Amino acid sequence: MARCSHPRSGHSGKGGRAPVRALRRRAAKIVRLLKKQYPDATCALEFRTPLELLVATMLSAQCTDERVNQVTQELFQQYRTAEDYAMANPEELEQAIRSTGFYRNKAQHIQGAARRMIERFGGEVPRTMEELLELPGVARKTANVVLGVAFHRAEGIVVDTHVQRVARRLGLTRQQDPGKIERELMATIPRDWPSTDLAWAQGLPRPQTGLPQLPSA
Repeated sequence: MARCSHPRSGHSGKGGRAPVRALRRRAAKIVRLLKKQYPDATCALEFRTPLELLVATMLSAQCTDERVNQVTQELFQQYRTAEDYAMANPEELEQAIRSTGFYRNKAQHIQGAARRMIERFGGEVPRTMEELLELPGVARKTANVVLGVAFHRAEGIVVDTHVQRVARRLGLTRQQDPGKIERELMATIPRDWPSTDLAWAQGLPRPQTGLPQLPSA
């Protein structure tokens, strides 16, 4: 997916969405409350390098972070570089990640991404959205995780099923499509997106956070 354009400021969106200015004020308060409630939020995936985070994030599709961390403890000892993944025996790699589910597709994507990194980026994980999206198996969600957590770059917002649910519950969007949700959140949430992603990942806000009512459109 390409970079997203922002909705025009000051206009109501479809479906009765509040004006962007009001949503920005609301979003800023929500972000402050979330960061106050989860001041030490960190990425649940265990990693030491950008490559490890990339692989772990790819493995986390349809799998719990806890299971991924169990698998990567041994995986990261055996495979340390893009070259290691690219040259791996496909069947051995599949067996190593089998318990994460969809292991054949994940192994193909990991090896494809490793080969593309070797061919295009000197064996290193790219540092831009456009370049990360060149890697097989990498879409905006994975790219945003890698950019925000490994490189501290705010190029987008991680929109998984949890964020979709939270954003709708908090009245920040009424969209269903992840791409549209990300565009609306990027237009309203203060740009310190990586730390906001981590705060959201800790769980739904509790009643004591005192979230404001959604402003009228």
